[in-house]
Amino acid sequence: MPDGLTAVRGVAALLFVRALSLLWLIATPVHAAGLQGTGVVFLHGKGVWAGAFDGGIPAALEAEGAVATSPNMPWSLWRIYGATYEEAMQEIDGAVAGLKAKGATRIIIIGHSLGANAAIGYAARRHEVAAVVALSPGHLPETAEMRARTGEAITRARALVAVGDKSRHAWPDRIQGIPTFATASPAVYLSMFDPDGPAVIPKNAAALHGVPLLWVVGDSDPIFARGRDYAFSRAPRNPKSRYIEVSAGHLTAPRVARMQVVEWVKSLW
Repeated sequence: MPDGLTAVRGVAALLFVRALSLLWLIATPVHAAGLQGTGVVFLHGKGVWAGAFDGGIPAALEAEGAVATSPNMPWSLWRIYGATYEEAMQEIDGAVAGLKAKGATRIIIIGHSLGANAAIGYAARRHEVAAVVALSPGHLPETAEMRARTGEAITRARALVAVGDKSRHAWPDRIQGIPTFATASPAVYLSMFDPDGPAVIPKNAAALHGVPLLWVVGDSDPIFARGRDYAFSRAPRNPKSRYIEVSAGHLTAPRVARMQVVEWVKSLW
């Protein structure tokens, strides 16, 4: 009888351990491994802050195994405009280095609005980028609308750069068609607003070296009317590149397209 009781107790103990193990598995978050080794840099738009209007995309990609970071860029609410376009590229280098230190072996650059502009610009300059996602691309210094707003200021900025002026001045700007002003040094202003300068999306798209490009635009976004020929079609062909139109505005497109972005990234490998 004692042997039978011992056996029963042993079975009960085994069942108890298995039950605890099951409860632990249920309670423990499951982290997908599909995107392990993928690093994601998310670049916010003009006049906002790190993580603003990201549509939950970085978190959704992390749930699939990626690691993500959202740096505070020179065009943020508190820094605007605190560095040149090229200096912003160097800041993104720092974000990429941080992801590599966490084990990322392939890097995706995602941006919204001016951040999308910078994402394309960065990938055009850094061949190590594995893919680019441009959400509601914005800041179009070469367009007639922007040039009408900034033309005289560009001439003034060039003159000030020529005499070595590095102080901050008030300059004309536009945010989604709305005239506004911003402060910057002449060199920074030129780097961001020169119609022949480094922040021109079509020029940067044409220099992407064949990297996969996902372009997402809402049908209520001002850039929607420019269509795919504005910049997307200028990028070197890649069979995985996609141009997606969603029912959304400039700020809401990332949220609306979140799952499409995640599925596209997962489809790359």
